[in-house]
Parts: sequence; C-alpha cells; structure tokens
Amino acid sequence: MTRTRRDFLTGSAAVLAGTALGRAWPLAAWQGGTQAPPVTPVFTPIRRGVGFFTARGGTIGYLINPSGVVVVDAQFPDTAAMCLAGLNERSGSRPIDALVNTHHHGDHTAGNIAFKGAAKTVVAHRQAAAHMRQPPGRSAPTAEQLYPDTTFDTTWDLTIGDESIHAKHYGAAHTSGDAVITFAQADVAHMGDLMFNRRHPVIDRPAGASVANWVRVVEGALADHGTDTVYIFGHAGSAFPVTGSRADLVVMRDYLTALLELVRKQVAAGKSQEEILAIKDIMPGFDQHGPLTTGVLRPAYEEVTQG
Repeated sequence: MTRTRRDFLTGSAAVLAGTALGRAWPLAAWQGGTQAPPVTPVFTPIRRGVGFFTARGGTIGYLINPSGVVVVDAQFPDTAAMCLAGLNERSGSRPIDALVNTHHHGDHTAGNIAFKGAAKTVVAHRQAAAHMRQPPGRSAPTAEQLYPDTTFDTTWDLTIGDESIHAKHYGAAHTSGDAVITFAQADVAHMGDLMFNRRHPVIDRPAGASVANWVRVVEGALADHGTDTVYIFGHAGSAFPVTGSRADLVVMRDYLTALLELVRKQVAAGKSQEEILAIKDIMPGFDQHGPLTTGVLRPAYEEVTQG
C-alpha cells in the first residue's frame, strides 16, 4: 500500500479523531438512556474503494465501487444516518447491496434501522442474529431494529464487481457470534470487536465469550491473511488508531494469553475471587492497556474456574 505523506497525515488525523470520539462514548452506553454527545463523522479511505467511518461506537467499514456498495456494522441510529448520507454522496445513492454485522452488540448494530429500505440484505452469523433478537444479559432487544435476514454458520461470500467479500466465523471469542469480514482484492479485513487495539476488551460471557478460544480465533485470522493486510478494528485505546497490521493482532493475542495465564496462576496459588478481582497491576509488556480491571478479570476468572 503506497501512501503520500499528506495521505498519511490526513488519514492519521482522521483515525485519531474517530477513536477519540469512540472512546468518549462508553461501549455499553447504548444499553441505557444516556444522551449521546455530539460527533463529527469521518470517512477514511484505505484502498480500492474500501474504507472506514468513525463517529460514535464501533467502526463502520464500507466498500464503494462501480458495481455496488457494502457496509460492515452500523453504530447507532443517528450516526448510521450520517454514514448512509455520506455513502449516498459518494456512490450516487446506490442501494446498499449488503449490510454485514460483525456481532450483535448495540454499538455496532443499533444503527441497522437507519438502513431500512436502503440495504438489500442484512447479514450476520447465526448466533449474532439470535442475540440481536434476545440479547444475553438484557431484558429486551433494541426497541426498533432491522434484523439480519441472511445468516451463516461458518462462511458467507458476495462478489461486487471486481471485489470479493468473505465473512468467516472462527468460533467463540468476544461473543459466540463474531465474524471477520474480508475484502479480498483490497486486502482489508474488518475484525469487529475481535480487535481492541491497546485497550482492555469486552469479554461477553453471557453471549458465549471465550478468552482461550479468542486466542485461537486471532491466530486463525492471522493464518488466513497476508503480511500486507490492513485490519479495521472495532475499538482502540487512547492515541491508538482503529486500523493496523498483523503486529497489532499479535499484541491482542498475547494480551489475551497473558490475561488467562495470570488468572490461572492466581487461582493455582489459592487466591480468592475477591483477591483476584482486586488486582490493579499493569500486566508486564502491556503498559499501553493500563491497570487491569474487573471487566476483564471477572470473565477470565469465571472461565478458569467454571469453564
């Protein structure tokens, strides 16, 4: 991928702006009635018509080429409407050939409703679609929603002009219904929330998350993609971009491995749940993630002790 210095600076600024907006809005805020802060929508091209959109919530990936439009994830209704307006400007108001959800969480899917009448089909892994209708750990689904009408168990494929789009479920990880969406010719892969770049991830055990299998899922994604693949991440930590390379996936894999090993050692040493959840250390080699939190320690502890 060749980029000029101007391209790099412009793209970097856009990425950082997008991640800052995403960080300002808590990942689970969509579950409550918290008023959303104002945002500035940003479209960042990557290559061959593939790019990403940032405003609030998880990143939205997109493809626009002379043959069609594909969108990956949808944030919230208001920001999805901004995204759709921008896509229409760039595509000449072409219909959306497919809206693909990487998983069920509302900061990636609540905005599906904005694509009603615009998207020909909504695609998700079978488990993600089921969790959208009845979210684990929540009393009710999103009040107004456009649910997937196309589901898959392992893979799903679509060709738009000279671009092949491939969705693959590698197994339980962040949830039990995550998928990686790859634009093959562009060599760009949207990881959804399988990638939290240098920040503590959400581990959704009620939705079937598995830290141990998440490690294998990241390794599977690495095996399926090349050295030049550009990855779009669901979220990123302070001052880190929402796109990156294999090296960033390796950091994620190693973080998950270290987290599970830390908890296993604490359990083996006879430490109580309360003692383990109280750990505020920074894991060696992962200073950029900051001190450990109960948000990652609790699901890791439950996985080690309960399976």
